[in-house]
Amino acid sequence: MMPPDLLSSPLLLASIVLGALGALLVLAALVSLARLRPVAFTVRTLFALVVLLLGSAAGMIALGTQGYRALTREDLAARLFVQPQGAQRFSVTLRYPDGREAVYDVTGDEVYVDAHILKWKPLANMIGLHTAYELDRLAGRYRDIAQERAAARTVHSLGPKRPVDLFRMRQRYEFLDSLFDAEYGSATFVPVTRPAELELRVSTTGLLIRESGAK
Repeated sequence: MMPPDLLSSPLLLASIVLGALGALLVLAALVSLARLRPVAFTVRTLFALVVLLLGSAAGMIALGTQGYRALTREDLAARLFVQPQGAQRFSVTLRYPDGREAVYDVTGDEVYVDAHILKWKPLANMIGLHTAYELDRLAGRYRDIAQERAAARTVHSLGPKRPVDLFRMRQRYEFLDSLFDAEYGSATFVPVTRPAELELRVSTTGLLIRESGAK
């Protein structure tokens, strides 16, 4: 079953429509070939390829942005409930705005979270794509550099596995630079010294963590 955000994506609808149109053009090209009309066959085949490529691109973007949340001025990405469990050990309950929760055991002195942020260029904005984000990892962080290098590390994945990874594609293919920027290293961390409720917020400049209710 497809996720709801993917089913409602206009890009997925565009991909389906373009795919159907491309299939019809392929069929028309085959009819022209059967009737020995080489010029019509060539023209229809070229149009079919262009339409199918556009449909494939729309489908790939729809799959690649699945799970991303549209970013406004500043969004509450999640609430973090931290609870020390011993020396350099604590638990983190991550509660998303949609009500989902997950609990993670973490080692270290600080809780660290990073995220992917997609910034679409004006060309992509014209078709309704705007800045979006997705949480990527939650981890523990040691203040002491020697411990950071040698002590036990805990890193938890927050992002879903996806068939199309736009970040890796942007790294690999320079031509995608005209569509979007893939920002790496948007991260934040705070010390864990006592039980606390924290807000993880994301803005167009990156992530931040603050005490719940703090301004």
